[in-house]
Amino acid sequence: MIASEPKADKDSEAETGLANVFREGDVLFGKLRPYLAKACQAPRDGVCSTELLVMQPAEALNPRFLLYELLTPDFVGAVDASTFGARMPRASWDFIGSLEIRLPPLETQSIIANYLDRETARIDRLIAAKERMLALLEEKRAALISRVVTRGLDPNVPLKPSGQEWLGEIPAHWQVQPIKYLAVVGNGSTPSVDNADYWDDQGYPWLNSSVVNVSPVTVASRFVTETALRECHLPKIQPPAVLVGITGQGKTRGMAAVLGVEATINQHLAFIKPRTQALCADYLCHLLGHAYAFLRSDSDGAGSTKGAITCEQLANMKIPVPPRCEQIEICARIGQSLAVSMPVRSKIQASLDLLTERRAALITAAVTGQIPPEEMGA
Repeated sequence: MIASEPKADKDSEAETGLANVFREGDVLFGKLRPYLAKACQAPRDGVCSTELLVMQPAEALNPRFLLYELLTPDFVGAVDASTFGARMPRASWDFIGSLEIRLPPLETQSIIANYLDRETARIDRLIAAKERMLALLEEKRAALISRVVTRGLDPNVPLKPSGQEWLGEIPAHWQVQPIKYLAVVGNGSTPSVDNADYWDDQGYPWLNSSVVNVSPVTVASRFVTETALRECHLPKIQPPAVLVGITGQGKTRGMAAVLGVEATINQHLAFIKPRTQALCADYLCHLLGHAYAFLRSDSDGAGSTKGAITCEQLANMKIPVPPRCEQIEICARIGQSLAVSMPVRSKIQASLDLLTERRAALITAAVTGQIPPEEMGA
C-alpha cells in the first residue's frame, strides 16, 4: 500500500500547509480523535483539512477494502492508543503507516468491499430511521417546553407583548424582570493543578462545564480543599440553583442544568441562585433551555476569539416570571411528558446502539475472513 499526505498543488491553499490535496478514489482518514472512526473514499478530486490523512492505495489494494480495514475496531483502537495531546488527541502518519493490514487477493477484496457496501448501506438506512425518530421526539419535547415556559398551560389566557424579541408574547398576568432582581449570579475559577494543597478526593465537589449536558447535576469528578475554596475565592453553591455554560464555541455555551448537590464551579460556568420564592430553579432551567439560541447569538464574539456569556449579561437578562404556583405546575407538566417519552427514547437508543455494534462487527468479520467469499458473493 502507498499512503501519504500528497504534495501541495501550486497556487492553492494547500501550498501553505493549510490543506491536503486528494484525488478521486483516495481514502481519507481523520487523525484527530481517531476513536470517532471517520473515514471515506473521495468521490472526486479536492482539497481537505490537514486533520485528514490522504491515502493513495497501490494497484494491489482495493480502495474500498482499505476503507473498511480502517473502520475495524481493532485498527481504530490501535490508532487511538497511539495518539498524543490530551484535549485534541491526534494520531501520526508515522504510526498509522507502520501498521500492518490484511491483504487477500484483489478479487477477494472486491467481493468483500461489494458485500460490505450492500450490508452497511442497509444498516445505515435503519440507523438513519432510528435517528430521525429520536430527532422527532426531541423536537416534540423542545416544542412543549418552549410553549409552556412562555405561554403557560392555559391555551386561552390573554397575552401581552413581553418587550423581548426572543420571548414574544406572554400571559398578561405574568411579569418580566431581570434575573438580577430574583437571583444571585456568579462564577468560579480553577485552582492551580500543580498545587497539591488545593485538591483532595475527599474534598468539596468542583464542577466544570461538561456537567450541563445532564440535568440535574448530582455527581462531581474532581474535588477541592477548604484551602482552595478560601484562597481561590470559590463560591459554595447550595441547591436550588441553575448552572449555565458560559464560554467557548462548543455546544455547552448557553446550556443550563439544575444543580442537585452543594458544589463549587470553574470559570467556564455561571451559577444562578434564586434568592426569592418568586423564581423556581426548575422553571428557570427550562426557560433557559428555550432561550439557548438567544444566549448563543447574544454572546457570539464576546471573550476575545471565543464566544462568551458574561455574568452581567445573565444578570441583566429579562425573563418572564409566572406566579410561583404556575411555575411548579409548568415543571410538573414537563416532567409528566418526559416520563412518557423517556422509555421510548431509551428503547430507540438501545436499538440504535445494537445496529452500530452490528455494523462494526460485520465489517470486522468480513475483512478478517470470518465470512466465506462465496457467501458474500451470493
